[in-house]
Amino acid sequence: KAIDDDCNQTGQLLAAMLDWPQGTFASRVELEAGAVRVQREVDGGLETLRLRLPAVLTADLRLNEPRYATLPNIM
Repeated sequence: KAIDDDCNQTGQLLAAMLDWPQGTFASRVELEAGAVRVQREVDGGLETLRLRLPAVLTADLRLNEPRYATLPNIM
């Protein structure tokens, strides 16, 4: 959760200040040699970006599946 009141500004401002490529709302991330492939959902479907590293990425809710603790593990 970002400190920018969920306005998606922190990652984009950081990428601009560092002059690094950015991939926002990443729902899938794959590392390659010296690059990263980012898949994100847009209005028309899916968009895939290939960014050179280092890069700034922001995550979508679908990037990870949360693991829920079972009752015995909580106790």
